[in-house]
Amino acid sequence: MMRSEEYDRVVRYFDKDGDGKISASELSHRLGQMGGKLLLNIAEVAVEALDSNGDELLDLEDLIKLMEEDDEEEKLKDLRQAFGMYDEDGCGFITPKGLKKMLKKLGESKSIDECMVMIKHFDINGDGVLSFEEFRVMMK
Repeated sequence: MMRSEEYDRVVRYFDKDGDGKISASELSHRLGQMGGKLLLNIAEVAVEALDSNGDELLDLEDLIKLMEEDDEEEKLKDLRQAFGMYDEDGCGFITPKGLKKMLKKLGESKSIDECMVMIKHFDINGDGVLSFEEFRVMMK
């Protein structure tokens, strides 16, 4: 994840007039200089969607929020992929049997009873299996 100073540097790069904020025209202009193309009307829509205080400009907080949301989406995608490895039969749950098999692949041998105990620890609704949401809580 980027540090605040790195975000600040990004804002300064795009901020042509030095006011500490990025306008749609600044965004469009800088991306054009970088070899990209973003039409002004598309840049205006992007800024409007990301602008948190209604001033039609992007500031440091807007950029941080955008980057952290992308980071969260990436984490969620990775978590879903990991969940899928344990959900071997695609039922949408991690069963004691699926957990046992995955742990064995990872070099850790556990009995079905031990896997049931592990699941029970994070099994919020008590159904004996882990849903994706329960898995997400466990991985925090």
